[in-house]
Amino acid sequence: MMVGMESMTVETGDGVKVHARLFKPAEPPANDLVVVLVHVYTGLGGFQGLLKGIATGLAERGFRAVTFDMRGASRASLFGSAEIQDAIAVCKWASKTLAPRGIILVGSSAGAPIAGRLLGGIRKPPSRRRNPSSSSWEQRIDSPA
Repeated sequence: MMVGMESMTVETGDGVKVHARLFKPAEPPANDLVVVLVHVYTGLGGFQGLLKGIATGLAERGFRAVTFDMRGASRASLFGSAEIQDAIAVCKWASKTLAPRGIILVGSSAGAPIAGRLLGGIRKPPSRRRNPSSSSWEQRIDSPA
């Protein structure tokens, strides 16, 4: 299956511009989710190219996938706080531009704790849960983390 790819620049909250790529299925997406892939920590040699195979495979299966380069190793922070800002900016871009029902974060190696830590920086959308006393669904607003 053919996969489309677009390149773009996403600006972070502190004005850093990060390069990103959107991998799209050839057909309309099979679902309304976007997968954001967070690469290995830049200080360890990570860059978005390491996730191209995964992103392509996801697009072949009907998902839209986004990869991005976190800020360069020379400006990387020891604890990844700047990189978290990069991931937040990409998630906000995906939410605004692609308008998915949800975003799935996947972190590779040292990218996993960065993906996990950024969840506190993104406001949680309303969620739906099944009301156990009836056959209906009710909407619940989760408080921000």
